[in-house]
Amino acid sequence: MKLPSIENTVVERFLKYVTFDTQSAEESKTFPSTDKQKDFAQIMAKELQEIGLTDAAVDEHGYVFATLESNLDRPVPTIGLIAHLDTSPDVSGANVKPVIHKNYQGEIIQLPAEPAQRLDPIENPALNDQIGNDIITADGTTLLGADNKAGIAEILDAIHYLKTHPEIKHGRIRIAITPDEEIGMGTQYFDVKAFGADYAYTIDGETAGEIEDETFCADTLTVTFTGVNVHPGYAKGKLVNAIKIAADFLDQLPKTALSPETTDKRDGYVHPNNIHGGVEQTTIKFLIRDFTVEGMKDKEKYVKNLANKVVAKFPKAAVDFKIDEYYRNMKYALDKSPQVVENALEAIRRAGMTPHRGYIRGGTDGAVLCFKGLLTPNIFTGGHNFHSKLEWISVQDMKKAVEVIIQLILIWAE
Repeated sequence: MKLPSIENTVVERFLKYVTFDTQSAEESKTFPSTDKQKDFAQIMAKELQEIGLTDAAVDEHGYVFATLESNLDRPVPTIGLIAHLDTSPDVSGANVKPVIHKNYQGEIIQLPAEPAQRLDPIENPALNDQIGNDIITADGTTLLGADNKAGIAEILDAIHYLKTHPEIKHGRIRIAITPDEEIGMGTQYFDVKAFGADYAYTIDGETAGEIEDETFCADTLTVTFTGVNVHPGYAKGKLVNAIKIAADFLDQLPKTALSPETTDKRDGYVHPNNIHGGVEQTTIKFLIRDFTVEGMKDKEKYVKNLANKVVAKFPKAAVDFKIDEYYRNMKYALDKSPQVVENALEAIRRAGMTPHRGYIRGGTDGAVLCFKGLLTPNIFTGGHNFHSKLEWISVQDMKKAVEVIIQLILIWAE
């Protein structure tokens, strides 16, 4: 369908949203993990109400929910649009000062407050597709917050457009703005049944034109070595040091494979990311990642076999294992209803772009929601270099994301 001209509000919204510090905190014992997320959630609920979604509200857990009711006289699927309001704990999100670099011509972009922070197109080849476009960055002292305030701004702009163009027919749309996604807790209190969508999309991806319908499968494997602790002054022939067992074990992990720093594309890894303990007991936590359950289980078996082999060299030592399931590749669920992804790909075509499928070397709220019964692939925002001071996004790509959301809603209404 040929859309009436879109009078975008996305840039103005985005530039305002990024000035709010909504950083989540991994060590927090509360939900959301920071009060400043709840403050921003209230602002988002108010903006949705101003657009005309009168039921917009923040629930007791800090989620923002709202509904754009159908204007059709026949039933069509209810579609959910989801974005998260928190920013990464890795880099400060306080006092973000966005900068617009107009009419980009392929040069190195130097961020004004920190000249050492430079966006070089050689290191950032996606910039080569932005000639003539307007690039938004932070000033070099903070992240930008495109992950995921761009997604929020794009959703609200699309909903604003549909409200101001009632002649465009659409089904029921549910909006969710979630906290604590960056620390893996975004779906902890997300009630899929209450949300009431038949299918949903997170607007949280990167490169324009991309739909992500695959994630890693993820487990946490905890390896605990137990030794024998006696007074070191009388330890000869008696003491078995769990720290040294753990060190021997870690030293035997592959140096050129199976780790995050040596893998890319579709390669999985085993990643020791936490170690603590003492002479009597030392525990190592591993992140186990692969795009298939079978590949992940093979990696878990490899780690266990290596640990058992090392322990066999230390009389009286022992090793125990604990596996915590985290999430699974969303593709296992999405392949059961291919129309969910196909409609998103078609929306990208109708917006004048060439669609391509991508995969995430990580997880998303959508991966968890898929296995809670709500199929939720991921749509691009146009952002790049998430979680860093070199984060950037294109104004034109943000506007394309808005158009894709609108086209997607129309496709589901057809």
